[in-house]
Amino acid sequence: MTARPRLPAAERRDQLLDVARGLVVAEGFKGISIEAVAREAGITRPIVYGHFGDLAGLLDALLRRESERALAQLAAVLPTDLSGNPREQLLAGLRGYLAAVEAAPETWRLVLLPPEGAPARLREGLAVGREAVLAHLADAARPGVGSGGASPDPELTARTLSAIADECARLLLTDPGRYPAERLLAHADWVLGQLA
Repeated sequence: MTARPRLPAAERRDQLLDVARGLVVAEGFKGISIEAVAREAGITRPIVYGHFGDLAGLLDALLRRESERALAQLAAVLPTDLSGNPREQLLAGLRGYLAAVEAAPETWRLVLLPPEGAPARLREGLAVGREAVLAHLADAARPGVGSGGASPDPELTARTLSAIADECARLLLTDPGRYPAERLLAHADWVLGQLA
């Protein structure tokens, strides 16, 4: 094994989390171990243990980091008030969401397509994050999305909008050649036009 250059602790920690994320995306959670992370990073196992304590600590840190990244990206693009031109605001939010997916596909694969054997902690964290996003969208959708007035059920409106956005993101991740962002956005524009 060729030793990698000595990195400051914060950089090494991020490097190890990046390696772990790559292993999980490529092989699922069954393919991750302290040994595999150390080997892929070109370091010894004690360095990984020193940063995370054990495999559970490594996975917990990975899931926390990726969830926080995904939620921060969503918070930056979610519409906050749909009282202006809701169609344009929702399309801008979807455009930002798809750009985030394209910029960090490994993060979004963990969030939107959790591999088989994903720990319960991941599912629980994703559920909490999803509820926060849905609450935000419900507040934004409460006054209405089209010309039909206030939503009779903001929660269901939010779930519908979220389902459309998440499916677009999954298609972009799994088959970007067939479902490029431009195609997804054009169709979302048509769907939203049906609400007006």
